[in-house]
Amino acid sequence: MKRKIHLSAVLCFSGAAFLFVLSAGMSGNSAIDPSKKWTASLPDSAGIVLVKNPNGPTLGYSTTSGVKILTVDGLAFKDLNKNGKLDKYEDWRLPVDERAKDLASKLSIDQIAGLMLYSIHQAIPALSGGPFGAGTYNGKKFNEGGINPAWVTDQQKDFLIKDNLRHVLVTSVQSPEVAAQWNNNVQALVEGTGFGIPANNSSDPRHSTNSGVEYTAGAGGKISQWPDQLGLAATFDPAVVQQFGNIAAKEYRALGIATALSPQIDLGSEPRWARINGTFGEDPQLDADMARAYVDGFQTSTGDAEIKDGWGFNSVNAMMKHWPGGGPEEGGRDAHFAYGKFAVYPGNNFDEHLVSFVDGALKLSGPTKMVSAVMPYYTISYGRDKITGENEGNSYNKYLITDLLRKKYGFDGVVCTDWLVTADEGKTPDVFAGKSWGMETKTVAERHYKVLMAGVDQFGGNNVAGPVIEAYNMGVKEHGEAFMRARFELSAVRLLRNIFRVGLFENPYLDVEKSKATVGNPDFMTAGYNAQLKSIVMLKNHDNVLPLQKGKTIYLPKKYTPSIKGFFGPPSKERWDDAVSAELISKYFTVTDDPAKADYAIVFVSSPSGGAGYDADDVAKGGNGYVPITLQYGAYTATDAREHSIAAGDPAEPTVKDRTYKGKSITAGNYNDLKTIEETKKAMNGKPVIVAITLTKPAILAEFEKDANAIVASFGVQNQAILDILTGAAEPSGLLPFQMPANMQTVELQDEDIPHDMICYTDADAHTYDFGFGLNWKGVIHDARTEKYVGVVAKPVISIKGNTATITTATPGAKIYYTTNGTTPSFVEANEYSKPISLKKGTTIKAIAKVFGVDNSGLVEARVE
Repeated sequence: MKRKIHLSAVLCFSGAAFLFVLSAGMSGNSAIDPSKKWTASLPDSAGIVLVKNPNGPTLGYSTTSGVKILTVDGLAFKDLNKNGKLDKYEDWRLPVDERAKDLASKLSIDQIAGLMLYSIHQAIPALSGGPFGAGTYNGKKFNEGGINPAWVTDQQKDFLIKDNLRHVLVTSVQSPEVAAQWNNNVQALVEGTGFGIPANNSSDPRHSTNSGVEYTAGAGGKISQWPDQLGLAATFDPAVVQQFGNIAAKEYRALGIATALSPQIDLGSEPRWARINGTFGEDPQLDADMARAYVDGFQTSTGDAEIKDGWGFNSVNAMMKHWPGGGPEEGGRDAHFAYGKFAVYPGNNFDEHLVSFVDGALKLSGPTKMVSAVMPYYTISYGRDKITGENEGNSYNKYLITDLLRKKYGFDGVVCTDWLVTADEGKTPDVFAGKSWGMETKTVAERHYKVLMAGVDQFGGNNVAGPVIEAYNMGVKEHGEAFMRARFELSAVRLLRNIFRVGLFENPYLDVEKSKATVGNPDFMTAGYNAQLKSIVMLKNHDNVLPLQKGKTIYLPKKYTPSIKGFFGPPSKERWDDAVSAELISKYFTVTDDPAKADYAIVFVSSPSGGAGYDADDVAKGGNGYVPITLQYGAYTATDAREHSIAAGDPAEPTVKDRTYKGKSITAGNYNDLKTIEETKKAMNGKPVIVAITLTKPAILAEFEKDANAIVASFGVQNQAILDILTGAAEPSGLLPFQMPANMQTVELQDEDIPHDMICYTDADAHTYDFGFGLNWKGVIHDARTEKYVGVVAKPVISIKGNTATITTATPGAKIYYTTNGTTPSFVEANEYSKPISLKKGTTIKAIAKVFGVDNSGLVEARVE
């Protein structure tokens, strides 16, 4: 416990203690004010002092920063700019916007430019090499020894002091203790600089599981472990997501993190997209409810932690991403690379991609009302700019940022680019580098200026203020200094608002012991584990083979991990590992290497590793480089792919005018998973085979479903959770957050921007693996969750009499769209149904119903016989 120093007893202390209280209590006129009502602690071992105000916030400051305490009306305030008087921005009694505007008006252009920066990835301690998180300490690398992992690196000092950067992206941390100490060191450094603006540290999602780690009730861990975001979606329960947000926010704040670069609420309408695993799935209404719950959980403080309007010391600013939706990537390719720069809308379904944003994160149930920050995606939202017709990355597009997000939907918070959108791209489309899509031929400064004029406030992954200041000077030349000063102050207010609201100006410091006790505490670990159990989907349970009896003998083949090429360096090596640790599996079953001695087999596999959609070897062979992305394990040839791509063009491939991959072939990198299932089925000689598949995107199960007596699907959970489901310790309750396609033909024919538009797989038990499907011990789940989210828009009914087709829908206000040429109906006037249709024999009609701005139905089809 820190001792409190009461002002009336100040003369009882001698020496340093007396001097400390005297200087800490100095008001602007350097006189001791007998009306002081606050009390202060002695400095802790790091020199941090806590000052408690009656009926007001507890202030924290470092004795190394030079900051003093001002007394006004008997209350304590931090003299952050050391001018001996109370400025508006220092007065915690004033509204946040008034404080932010006051401080913004005082800042120089250089200082505002620093606020606009968002650091590249920072590991704590710094890595000794590599492209992200590397750093030195007084010129030494951490692995050279003799360095405290909580020290501030040379590079961090440079961008914090020289470039005035205040937004730091934190990646790996050695421990909660080290993270808290590092935070305190950073805050002490910046508190003594300029206007004393605190660091607003942030994080990408960091609560994923380690599948091999065992959960023990009542035990703590490094940080609470939760299913992937798709797994949270599979619970179909926003309350679980809000609980996650609330717990994660407390752990974030205990690590010194005040901004979450999440949630990712892109509509997962393109099943091949690599980043669908980070979404809430493919349904707009489920996505919106989950987004709202997530942000409410992260941003809302209650009780003593609340400062005002739900914001407070337990709040974490949420940054929803990726506006206006990165889901409809052409062919499923991702925009981290030039080969995936285009988001396309062949179904004219842009409106549904906005639902999770405008009806979810921008329309909260809690008192903070609206998400505090937005990150646009790298993509060019092809053909969406209805004003200028420009096709450039979303952060460059004024129509998407200012006209749509800010003006139409009323968002006045921070907009931050995704990382490195202003940097130069690589020499070939598969090089991980800058992502200046649509602005590749412009200078770095010109890109910054374009982003600013689009209405964006901040540059992700830029540690250097120079290009921002160059952009300011460009604006002065075009619009005049008064205009650009106002433009910069507008962004400064938005950025400062998020720092003020979470209490960082009052106390950015952490109690290291409290941080250690908070992060990964037993209650948080239990909540995360329970969410994992709720996220697991049982897809098949033939003859009720599940649950399995504990203690039985099982055959457990090893699990294959293919060679994977990451963003940097050579590909990883393929390997075979134990599917489950021997220690963990022994608590459930006896394991044998001889299938003849086993009662059951359990096979652990992963989603087909279907590639990225681009292959340099194809270029070497004279091709355009573009290849299919597959959702099946076995060999696949894209005979049903588009004849011509919707979009193409990049300076890194000047001769490529068409990105089609029609007719090309691919086999999944983990084809061995399918072979393992088939070999196990044969070896078990009729005895039950259970398949546990980890899904990161939809998969085609037709290849092995017949060989499995039971199938359970999971989304980033611990193996223990799967075993608890298999043995009946918990009942499966998860539901599919997306459709599982019947084959690759339906994948190719679906439109990237339309959800629910595939023909789904139907298994041997006549169960169709559609959105919202899942089994429990009694059979197919029908409950309040499926009632709310499945069939929001009812599927059309096609009635055929003779050669005439009539289409109806039970959903009031829904429009029906159809085609008779084998394509998926796009939502355009030419496809709108209005009256019965005369069709030739043998014609197949496809139909989807849609309520604009809400959702669309599943796809139905019928054939005229």
